[in-house]
Amino acid sequence: MAEFDLLNKTELRIEQILLQGANLNQVADVVADVFELSRGEVLVTDALNDVLVIDILRQTVNPYQLVGKKSVLFERLAGLPGIGITDKTSICSEGMMGWMTLDETRARLALKRSEMMAEEIRRRVGKKALVFSTGFEVSSGQIVDTNKPTIARRLERAGYSVTLGADLKDDRDHIHDHLRRAVEDEGYGLVITTGGVGAEAKDRTIEALLKLDPEAATPYVCMFEPGTGRHEKDGVRIGVGRASGTLIVALTGPNDEVKRSLEVLVRGLESELVKNELAEEIARNLRAMLRERMKWHVENINKSSA
Repeated sequence: MAEFDLLNKTELRIEQILLQGANLNQVADVVADVFELSRGEVLVTDALNDVLVIDILRQTVNPYQLVGKKSVLFERLAGLPGIGITDKTSICSEGMMGWMTLDETRARLALKRSEMMAEEIRRRVGKKALVFSTGFEVSSGQIVDTNKPTIARRLERAGYSVTLGADLKDDRDHIHDHLRRAVEDEGYGLVITTGGVGAEAKDRTIEALLKLDPEAATPYVCMFEPGTGRHEKDGVRIGVGRASGTLIVALTGPNDEVKRSLEVLVRGLESELVKNELAEEIARNLRAMLRERMKWHVENINKSSA
């Protein structure tokens, strides 16, 4: 069960409770135990006349830890020295903490329904994909973008609803802003980019991904000596990151590499591989493709020189 955000409404008041020499540390111990929280997450902030004010020091809570706990809490508190519980004792909370006062059976049914709705929403969002291409040659119209249609066809066969995004210029912040909007504002479960992952100075897709997810997996497909030819960086990398539940995959640009990567990507999505595993599978496949090309190249050189 996912935890619910308390929306900063973490205060719980127990009203018309009898207090006479009560130990507030013991009260906090009982509250933490009943709600299955750590002791450091419960603080009694005030005790005045017949009111106890308790603050839960966390931002999210599992509602199953709360439902139906009012009677248990009152029973446990009544067993402490210096505390009296009567028929007039009540609990007041403006937020999620109020779940403890609900009928347990009805509350659990409501939670189960909300879980099912949340799962359906996650499933639908997870099947929404957005595809970007990067590079001046694409964004300027110098070449036809074959990558986005290729990706769309393959993902649609896998059950995804695909949107073809903009052609992005080779600029880290520009790419990052489009990725961020796709994650935070547009509700996509999967975002794919092609191009901009090479070793030239203009290639900035991996840097944009790392700005969004500093822990993104970015394995090398091949490596170079920086400064050799146009290679400013030390190699070609692909990337897989995650931000706010959205999976972001940065693929290479050549269409044949995209096609080959897609099969690995779809299998990995179906297997629910974590980002490091998925990234390494894609990179390993591209390395094998590169070795095949080099072998073919050497064989043809040998044939031509024979």
